[in-house]
Amino acid sequence: MDGWLFQSERGGVVASTAYTEVWQEARKLALTPAQVTSPLARRPYDLRHTAVSLWLNAGVSAPDVAERAGHSVDVLLQVYAKCLDDQQEIANRRIDDALAA
Repeated sequence: MDGWLFQSERGGVVASTAYTEVWQEARKLALTPAQVTSPLARRPYDLRHTAVSLWLNAGVSAPDVAERAGHSVDVLLQVYAKCLDDQQEIANRRIDDALAA
């Protein structure tokens, strides 16, 4: 199937009831034994959370991140605002640069 990371034995969509089992088996194949016992990518949602946090910390605008994640900006900021690291220093620098221009 085009675009699917995982597929059933017959090439179809993995049933939602089997997805966790498939995910856990994929982790065992892709990660080291130490990583498998860690919380790294324990659930597929963890990858989504990591991606959204990365985008925000990289300076992608909240409306753009919200659109990519399928959230409203309000929901995005309620859920992910705590994931923003060192943003105050970046904001101060941007404000200073704008005032100096």
